[in-house]
Amino acid sequence: MSTVASAESSTQGNVGKQTRGQPEVDFDAIVIGAGFGGLRMLHELRELGMSARVIEAASDVGGTWYYNRYPGARTDSEAWVYAFSFSKEIQDTWDWSERYPGQAEARAYLQYVADFCDMRRDIQFDTRVRSARYDEQTKTWRVDTSDGRTHTCSYLVTATGPLSTPYKPDFPGIDDFAGEWYLTGNWPKEPVSFTGKRVAVIGTGATAVQAIPLIAQTAAEVTVFQRTPNYVLPARNAPLTDYEREAYRANYDTIWEKTRRHFFAFDFEAAGRNVADVDEAERRRILERYWETGTFRFLFETFDDIFTDEQANEVVAEFVREKIRAIVEDPATAELLCPKDHPLGAKRPPLGHFYYETYNRDNVQLISVRDNPITAISRDGVMVGETEYPADIIVFATGFDAVTGTLKQMDIRGRGGVSLNEHWAAGPQTYLGICSDGFPNLFMVGGPQSPFANIPVVIDGCVEWIGRALGHLRDGRHRTIEPTPQAVAAWRDHMDDLVNQTVLPRAAGSWFMGGNIPGKPRVVLFYFGGAGAYRDECNAAADRGFEGFSIS
Repeated sequence: MSTVASAESSTQGNVGKQTRGQPEVDFDAIVIGAGFGGLRMLHELRELGMSARVIEAASDVGGTWYYNRYPGARTDSEAWVYAFSFSKEIQDTWDWSERYPGQAEARAYLQYVADFCDMRRDIQFDTRVRSARYDEQTKTWRVDTSDGRTHTCSYLVTATGPLSTPYKPDFPGIDDFAGEWYLTGNWPKEPVSFTGKRVAVIGTGATAVQAIPLIAQTAAEVTVFQRTPNYVLPARNAPLTDYEREAYRANYDTIWEKTRRHFFAFDFEAAGRNVADVDEAERRRILERYWETGTFRFLFETFDDIFTDEQANEVVAEFVREKIRAIVEDPATAELLCPKDHPLGAKRPPLGHFYYETYNRDNVQLISVRDNPITAISRDGVMVGETEYPADIIVFATGFDAVTGTLKQMDIRGRGGVSLNEHWAAGPQTYLGICSDGFPNLFMVGGPQSPFANIPVVIDGCVEWIGRALGHLRDGRHRTIEPTPQAVAAWRDHMDDLVNQTVLPRAAGSWFMGGNIPGKPRVVLFYFGGAGAYRDECNAAADRGFEGFSIS
């Protein structure tokens, strides 16, 4: 038997047992979500010897990879770092097939981990958390679920992911559309045929960038409605060879150490130079090299000041615009695809798989709706002003109510019955992106004000910190932990300070700031100091005896 499986099989916890004078609970911890965050948290709880129940709305593990089945869905992280680091046996026995795993392979990986570690016995599928209320007298959480049951626990952990609530625009007439329509973030299990169909794609974010090239291969016509053009970088996907798999397995210790230090949690090195440090010829050579290499190395291994210096950013952004003009044959379409209103990286730049090349197809047209927006969905298509664009299928690639959207759907109430929605009316209020004042023993994995970076590595740091906090409570015979209001306020100010040191505030409507959702507070949703610095800050707070927290 594997060491992972045997260790976890022996840590069943004490379900329903009263220990150390504490009230009886059904589970030590309840975890919401069975994606990367939920599975990693379950492993940590087992390592601590705690009983746990994971509650998942879907019928299987996968999280975002369960629902995002749209054509072309795949990671933007290279396979070997889009993975768990807690088990050498999983690393040695799972074979990635491509540099960037597709949706089916990413989901299959999570299924493999769940089976390898015998996790399913602790997961309740097809169940939603309706509400969670903190009982101040017993210092426990009462969790109500969609099957009509109530569970109690000492610790509540949300692992719902930053991109798990798709945003469907409220266009007039959408319910009268005579054809089919789909949300990329909640794609049906059954295959969707585009053969011979007129397809309208609304949006040009990361999901659209992946889907459009594949939809265009069989559709009769594809009309893309673009509000804001994106900087799309080449992915250069390819099958992995046995030699490559052997190489990353042999170097995993170094790879994980790099990811834990890196700004974006990748196994990249800092460039060690700024744009102004080299002449134009050398600058061009560097940019060309990393453009051909693919991945986000183009952003992180070319020059170190792309995100912090507007002039440096513009130099690199213009290089990308030149590439767009060189790839797209029609000059007018090329200019529409060139971002000019925000810096490179101020909005999430996707990796592309022949995205710009797709606009050279005769069956693809691009419609800008920046100055002449979509006014309605008609029975037969999409209305832009008084012009109707006929469609048999509409694909809404309109993104997500990011970070806070899923948390808002659950009625989570802390001290005094105050709801998380009320407490966060002006935007999320956290300390370390993990806890919120007024909500004792509530932890968030990959929650608001944690880094936007390669998510498995971010999750690993968050979960390790939560595990450390739970161990601290257990060893000190403490019952509760929650951040002080002062620490939460200071963290919010810190988020503003960090983002203001970058070019990010120059992008209007960015979902990084909640700008893509009507009525959503425009605040910083992520920690923009880098994943490595974030891990250091979290560990420093723990090293100082969980400074900034009230422990009772």
